[in-house]
Amino acid sequence: MSQKEKAGIQTRFEDRPEVSETFVDSLQAIHFDGQSMRLTLCTTRYEPAKPPDSPTGVRVPACRLVLTPNAALDLFNKLQQVMKQLESAGVVTKGPITPHTVQ
Repeated sequence: MSQKEKAGIQTRFEDRPEVSETFVDSLQAIHFDGQSMRLTLCTTRYEPAKPPDSPTGVRVPACRLVLTPNAALDLFNKLQQVMKQLESAGVVTKGPITPHTVQ
């Protein structure tokens, strides 16, 4: 249940087409400090290839998104719903989780 539902306040969504979209192709970092979740979303910019060297690129922040705990939970729940739909459609499959070491 979201905070607005707890308070009994009814809200409606009003789209604002003038708000621009931000393209990202990677998630660099997530931090949670107990009050907010901060996501650093990035895009990769490739540099012109210089044979015989391998192509290179640079990852740059495109957006730093800060969410309240309620918004982070809402994002998590909605992502789970999307993943279930993608799984049902055969686009993604569940596999074993590979543990990663955080350094």
